[in-house]
Amino acid sequence: MAHRIVAQNRKARHDYFILETFECGMVLTGTEIKSVRDGKLNLKDGYAVINKGELWLCGVHISPYEKGSYYNHEPERDRKLLASKREIIRLQSKVREKGLTIVPLSVYIKDNKWAKIEMALAKGKTLYDKRDDIAERDVKREMERTVRRKDREE
Repeated sequence: MAHRIVAQNRKARHDYFILETFECGMVLTGTEIKSVRDGKLNLKDGYAVINKGELWLCGVHISPYEKGSYYNHEPERDRKLLASKREIIRLQSKVREKGLTIVPLSVYIKDNKWAKIEMALAKGKTLYDKRDDIAERDVKREMERTVRRKDREE
């Protein structure tokens, strides 16, 4: 079950608390899958909505395929995600009750065939939460530097 990561949404881990993750398939056209395989997509502003019992991916930009001629796709269109009905109902209840959101974390090619997307049920961070994360990361980085310096001196 090897998979090749095509794109990641690093901003999601900065802006949200990730509560749980799950995998979905994506319904793509021919030129879209070729662009995805080339890594020509941007997940930064992406999110998912549940509409009429179906999970839809919105705000993800997949660049038009260079050799696609007039068969090319619209870059910003909404794309259907493939998830079980039970999972969609569970997600819908959590989003409705707790005010959570569904964001994409990464897109990868699984078994050299299928485009899969890792989605997350997430809660938005406030400004002071982001500051705490940055301060914690800086402290961790400084500790690693001092350990490396001590190792060099010995």
